[in-house]
Amino acid sequence: MTWTVPKDYENRPIVVLGAGVLGRRIAACFAGAGWHVIIFDPSDKSRQAAVDYIRDNISTYLGISHGRQGTWEATADMAAAVKNAWLVFEAVPEVLSLKIDTFHQLEQLAPGDCILASNSSSYKSSELLDKVTDATKQRVLNTHYMMPPQALIVELMTSGSTAEAIFPFLSQELTKVGLKPFIVQRESSGFIFNRIWAAIKREVLAVIAEGVADPLTIDKIWMDLYQSPVGPCVMMDSVGLDTVEHIEQNYVQKRNLPTTTLDWLHDNYIAQGKLGNKSEKGGLYPPAPEGEQTQLLVLNIYQGATPDELAPQQKMSSGQILQVGLADKKSARPTALVTGQAIPDGIAVHGDRMYWTAMGVPGDNDGAVYSARLRDGGDIRTVIPVGKVHTPKQLHIDAVSGKIYFCDREGLRVHRCDLDGSRHEILVQTGDWETEPDKVADPRNWPVGIAVSSRLGRMFWTQKGPSKGFQGRIFSAPLELPPDSTPSTREDIELVASGLPEPIDLAIDEDGEEVVLYWTDRGEIPFGNTLSRKTITTNTKTTDGRVPEAEAKLGREILAQGFGEAIGLCLDKARRRVYVADMAGRLWDCPMDAPGPKEKIYESSGHAYTGIAMYQS
Repeated sequence: MTWTVPKDYENRPIVVLGAGVLGRRIAACFAGAGWHVIIFDPSDKSRQAAVDYIRDNISTYLGISHGRQGTWEATADMAAAVKNAWLVFEAVPEVLSLKIDTFHQLEQLAPGDCILASNSSSYKSSELLDKVTDATKQRVLNTHYMMPPQALIVELMTSGSTAEAIFPFLSQELTKVGLKPFIVQRESSGFIFNRIWAAIKREVLAVIAEGVADPLTIDKIWMDLYQSPVGPCVMMDSVGLDTVEHIEQNYVQKRNLPTTTLDWLHDNYIAQGKLGNKSEKGGLYPPAPEGEQTQLLVLNIYQGATPDELAPQQKMSSGQILQVGLADKKSARPTALVTGQAIPDGIAVHGDRMYWTAMGVPGDNDGAVYSARLRDGGDIRTVIPVGKVHTPKQLHIDAVSGKIYFCDREGLRVHRCDLDGSRHEILVQTGDWETEPDKVADPRNWPVGIAVSSRLGRMFWTQKGPSKGFQGRIFSAPLELPPDSTPSTREDIELVASGLPEPIDLAIDEDGEEVVLYWTDRGEIPFGNTLSRKTITTNTKTTDGRVPEAEAKLGREILAQGFGEAIGLCLDKARRRVYVADMAGRLWDCPMDAPGPKEKIYESSGHAYTGIAMYQS
């Protein structure tokens, strides 16, 4: 029997068996590209969690596929779920007997033209087919997903009997969804990347075991050579050295590999409880010093050293949230917490969650605001869905009210909402982006950076002006609209500073006697690409009416200069430092109270950094 494309497949559902972490993400990929997706799982709790995950994250997946929103449902009835499916993904627990029985059930319940795909990373699909006929084996393959939306790669591997025509057809459909399919040429334990990565891990461990280099040296070489935010030793510590050992034991057994390096890893790390980041004893890297540790969250707007090799759609959705620990700035090592973002720009922390903006495709009304768990980037939720904000930039959270404030560049607005996105309102509007194209075209109308002073009850925002145009301004207004006013007609807005090179992000210090505003400027040197500050009350003067001497000449004090298109900044008030991110892929430590030399924390020439936030772990 020769396999043919499933009949009327465009009007039939896709089914995912298993509502776990990966199953629900697979389902979200297709729901975000217009498909009706049915999730099967016997657990009520897992089904609800999967439905909630797709609902809360659908905007992210729409940004990946650039398609229309589909529909989704969850059921405990496998027969009803698969009866009309054209494609079924098996993502049940990695128990061989369970998977064998699952494919036997699918043969009996699913249509005879339905493609049956396993997501197993431990078993070849041929190992799962003991109870199915030769005809069914032609419809079975392995589709090994990484971890969407952070990693969009899917490896397609034959069962040894899979019809060849399935591969180009399924690759085409996966590409439409925004995924990146790669075909494995023959059956292999570990697929393509996992095998290569396993060899890298083994050799890295051998280099350390033989005393050739330490983990820090290995990671620095790797990051510099491949423009990667992290190195292999950091990645192994993040995964857990016990997990690395388990995976390597599988390869040793199946390929008759020597056990020397694995034995060394067990004796020197596993047996001693040094399991990596999960362990108080550390791993390949020693544990962080006791006490609070300063962590930076940095937005990288594209991923990869050679962005020109990426398709435009991939460029627009390869942004990251990186975490950088500052326990030892000389060995700062970024770790990617979230990837697959559509040009992220502003980020802030509140409680145990981080919140960020995603600008979307420049010029399109497709911005959004998201949040995620702070510790690991999980539980991504949509705060403001795609299309409800045009081009969101810096984001600020007022710790007193728990309100989110963010600027909307081409949307010509300043927004405010609750932490869950409710009570979304417009506070300032400099034009109507839908009816006044001339105002949109004028960067003097573009709100970009924002900060809030709870003490003064005021918000401050930048309108950047043309690139290197020295027409940038900073404005201020009360947090509430005056009676009988609208965002576009309010008359209580004050000009704080003008004639600035190109002001971008803002931060505010109101812990001392004075309220001090800090900001980054892009623009032409020597006054552009700077970090500046200005002492204020409601406008430009100190509380006793005097302008500080250091600010008198320029109307501001320049603290540091020579950045590569500076954007994000955050204040470390305890240490009296300002951390700055620039689009040249560099992070800086700058003085907070007086001009002085800045110190480079980290650099990756393959990245472009925008927003930055700080928290204590």
